[in-house]
Amino acid sequence: MNADDFGLTSGVNRAIAELHAEGLVTSASLMARAAATDEAIEIALKVPTLGVGCHVVLVDGEPVLGARGDISNLVNPKSGRFRSSLPGFLAWLCCEWPLRNRAVVGEIEAEAAAQIALLQGRGLRLTHIDTHKHTHMFPAVLRPVLRAAKAAGISAVRNPFEPAWSLRATSNAPWLRRAEVSLLRRLFESAFRRIVAEEGFRTTDGSIGVAATGTLDSGGVSSLLKQMPPGTWELVTHPGYNDAELAEVRTRLRDSRETELEALKGLRQLGDHRLISFGDL
Repeated sequence: MNADDFGLTSGVNRAIAELHAEGLVTSASLMARAAATDEAIEIALKVPTLGVGCHVVLVDGEPVLGARGDISNLVNPKSGRFRSSLPGFLAWLCCEWPLRNRAVVGEIEAEAAAQIALLQGRGLRLTHIDTHKHTHMFPAVLRPVLRAAKAAGISAVRNPFEPAWSLRATSNAPWLRRAEVSLLRRLFESAFRRIVAEEGFRTTDGSIGVAATGTLDSGGVSSLLKQMPPGTWELVTHPGYNDAELAEVRTRLRDSRETELEALKGLRQLGDHRLISFGDL
């Protein structure tokens, strides 16, 4: 089980630390520049059994390289921040790619490398790479992110695509979200697998719980575990405490974080499933 947004707030950090102490969350994806990144790094260094990956942020966040000209295409020139939404990022990528593909690729690789280097420079041994809002599902982002990771000695990446069986197992997920996840898999999964193989990376058979992000509860987790076929699957989770610090963050996952936290804490039976981290792939 992997917990995203490590470093977002102290409440998110505390939830991840508690779930790891209970033997449930085995891996976390750490944001290089977030309000509680320093605290998350301290926790990770004290708990080496927790696998930690770099949660590369290219949308809805602040870059490590800043608003300098070397990543001028990635950021809003007025705010110095990334674009605020995934649809906005995708629209920009589609428009800019034919015109400035080399520049865009270089900027994505440079920023991903900077985020990885920041975390490794603090003494973390990173087990994998993934991205905020799964932007690496798009080939134009995937290739430069993988190259930045490879240069830093990282060889595992999240497979962001959710299989059909998992969508069926989380029937309470919004239908529009389920349709989006299904369409994205059909459009981009084959290219993802090809590029990952060409770059020599390891990955899982897929991610589960993606469509249910924001609605994942104890029933959904139980259903996923009961219907999980043989293979290696990443349960993507977003636990946290809904506190004053989280209230200051622009996120749709405010009320749902404690629901996911309680759902995971309530797990008592894992059946024949064995929990691992990306370092065990």
